[in-house]
Amino acid sequence: MSRESMDFDVVIVGAGPAGLATAIRLAQRAQAAGRELNICVIEKGAEVGAHILSGAVLETRALDELLPDWSSLGAPINVPVRKEKFLLLGKEKSIQWPNALLIPAQKNHGNYIVSLANICRWLAEQAEAMGVNIFPGFAANEILYEGDRVVGVATGDMGVDKNGQPKANYQPGFELRARYTVFAEGCRGHLGKQLIQKFALNEGRDPQHYGIGIKELWEVPEEVHEEGLVLHTAGWPLDNHTYGGSFMYHLDNRQVAVGFVVGLSYQNPYLSPFEEFQRFKTHPAIRRYLEGGRRIAYGARALNEGGWQSLPKLTFPGGMLVGCEAGTLNLPKIKGTHTAMKSGMVAADAMADVLLSDKPEDAPIELTQYEAAFRESWAYEELYRARNVYPAFHKFGTLGGILFTGLDQIVFRGRLPFTLHARTPDHAMLKKASQAKPIDYPKPDNKLTFDRLSSVYLSNTNHEEDQPCHLKLKDPDIPIKVNLPEYDEPAQRYCPAAVYEVVEDDAGSRKFQINFQNCVHCKTCDIKDPSQNIEWTAPEGGGGPVYPNM
Repeated sequence: MSRESMDFDVVIVGAGPAGLATAIRLAQRAQAAGRELNICVIEKGAEVGAHILSGAVLETRALDELLPDWSSLGAPINVPVRKEKFLLLGKEKSIQWPNALLIPAQKNHGNYIVSLANICRWLAEQAEAMGVNIFPGFAANEILYEGDRVVGVATGDMGVDKNGQPKANYQPGFELRARYTVFAEGCRGHLGKQLIQKFALNEGRDPQHYGIGIKELWEVPEEVHEEGLVLHTAGWPLDNHTYGGSFMYHLDNRQVAVGFVVGLSYQNPYLSPFEEFQRFKTHPAIRRYLEGGRRIAYGARALNEGGWQSLPKLTFPGGMLVGCEAGTLNLPKIKGTHTAMKSGMVAADAMADVLLSDKPEDAPIELTQYEAAFRESWAYEELYRARNVYPAFHKFGTLGGILFTGLDQIVFRGRLPFTLHARTPDHAMLKKASQAKPIDYPKPDNKLTFDRLSSVYLSNTNHEEDQPCHLKLKDPDIPIKVNLPEYDEPAQRYCPAAVYEVVEDDAGSRKFQINFQNCVHCKTCDIKDPSQNIEWTAPEGGGGPVYPNM
């Protein structure tokens, strides 16, 4: 069955902060010029915000530029940071790092504790009020080309069974064609990954590096709730050679967001980021806030950590990358929303300059002025000054990284006359199982610590079971023949949603089982598989988690 086609001036893939900022700025520019631009945003989640997960502490710098009257417009931003702590954790004890010695990027005065999912829902309302077309529940799974020029995307077919055959409710996907296509899928976007490879956008750059962030939302007793408290930790339960840390943010209504990030450059194949998070919550400095409380939501998402050295080229014929698709997170700030939004706003201005000109038909195929303008922006300057932080932890370990970062950020303000590098990709960092020590994780108590399946339940994850598996194996034999003997198949542990299992039948034969229905779309498997054999692709639109207040 042939696909219907719709034409737009701009198609934006992804209704996260970067994609929505792009759409809003385009609509603002069109209104100011007294013109119209046909702008389309598609989102694979069942609703805008369904797949958005972040800590989150928001720096409003980009939002102040985009929508200066955000407060009167009803933005869900109402918990200012009132107090902050940074703890170094040992197994039982903790040391509070003096606030006077925090690097400037980690000082949060003037910032707000928010639900990024709810902010995206609100941003979508603002965009739609300006005439932007937003279509949630539609997953872009194909890039459309004319020659080497990107001319849009196609959404996935709906109503296809697990064998690839149409069901009674079959609907073919749509072709969404545009003069420019903006890819704002977030970290490790599967279409962005294809574009980076096809156009060699990362040539000469360091490989992108990632962390896996796992988050829970709790409702805690009144006596331990400190609205406006921002708490970060480093150290236990991770060792000195494993990059990572935690956050705890006290929102209003007795809600606390608690999360743990493990750098995916970790070496021990027996390490489970999910179990490390559960152990972390048992530390006396942390459990005091959670005991007697109730866990109400769960989620996980990969995040960019490579920084300035890993930024790919941002443009290609017919389109561009914005936000975490490009890796704009500022690691020492532990924030990426403001820089993601700024990149989208700069991209929008570059498109508006040509699409709203007297001769839009003469618009260039590749908007290289977007990258040039981004390099002149405050967001790029932030990333440049933060460039040595990740590789310092990579090279010197946690304690050495903290000391180097203090020197780099406090004394030299990010302007040391050299740039460190981390050129080994995350998947190549794993040791063989024979060289590593197994980790004995305690069983969950179901009060403070939990298993993965009960956690996935709280993410409201759902996929139509009778559809093709969206987690593709390039070689189905590799998990059992290569990864199992060499690495004890680490997918069993790095996945925070119990998607991957090694099961044994009655005859003793082992099989690699993929429970794709559990997938929370974190992309960790696509990143960390040591054989680079797993490819994450978009499932049927509307599938995956539905995060409330995350």
